[in-house]
Amino acid sequence: MRFLKLFGHLIIILLLTVLTQIGGLIWLFALLVSIKLKKKKRFIFPIFYLIFNLLIIPPIAKSFGREQLPVFNDHLKPRNWVYPLLFRNYVIPDLKDLLESSAKNLKHSNISITYLDANFPFINGFPLLPHLSHNNGKKIDISFMYLDKNGKTTNKKPSVSGYGAFTNSKNTTAENCINKGYWQYDYTKYVTFGITNDLKFDKAKTKLLIQELLNSKLTEKIFIEPYLKTELGLNNYTKIRFHGCGAVRHDDHIHLQIR
Repeated sequence: MRFLKLFGHLIIILLLTVLTQIGGLIWLFALLVSIKLKKKKRFIFPIFYLIFNLLIIPPIAKSFGREQLPVFNDHLKPRNWVYPLLFRNYVIPDLKDLLESSAKNLKHSNISITYLDANFPFINGFPLLPHLSHNNGKKIDISFMYLDKNGKTTNKKPSVSGYGAFTNSKNTTAENCINKGYWQYDYTKYVTFGITNDLKFDKAKTKLLIQELLNSKLTEKIFIEPYLKTELGLNNYTKIRFHGCGAVRHDDHIHLQIR
């Protein structure tokens, strides 16, 4: 029985570490405190988790060169509370400054920057799964812009997660990659967690958003699907590149990477 409990704790620690980087340590700490105080860990853990998330980790991460992105900001915000809750909204100061200045410049065009996965608080090279490269504080995924059913620009997004709502189901690049054996290329269609079908891709505002991000000298590259680069009239921008078949489709979000 003790072995099963120990094994269960190890599995929980592993899963929390993979998902949040910090959660496994918080679980272990909460477990030790619950044993010491003879309190049930189902009460201790969520309290400790929120304390670490809101008060302890942000200043520690800042001293290690990473900063938490805003959560309750109208012009720079996460797609939903999951990203900050899972410690996935950390970047280096330069990237935070770029995003904040871009958001400030874009608000006059009724554009808000909605971010998805960024990076964990600590350790270059620590993988933020399922991403291949979000491991040094210099990368972030950003949502496209959309039109509502009346044809007006909205900051709403079609999928709950921010991923998987592709702008074009007939994507030749996706077909070619999948036919080459890269089965994972469109797997994000399974992690939408729900889709709103009354939104339409806003090409004009998405183009403005990408161009604003490209205005910064810090921007090293942006990933979107090749057909979108053409459709948006962005072929002259060499920093917009194809991410390769080893990644996933990028006709549901923008991948921004700085130097």
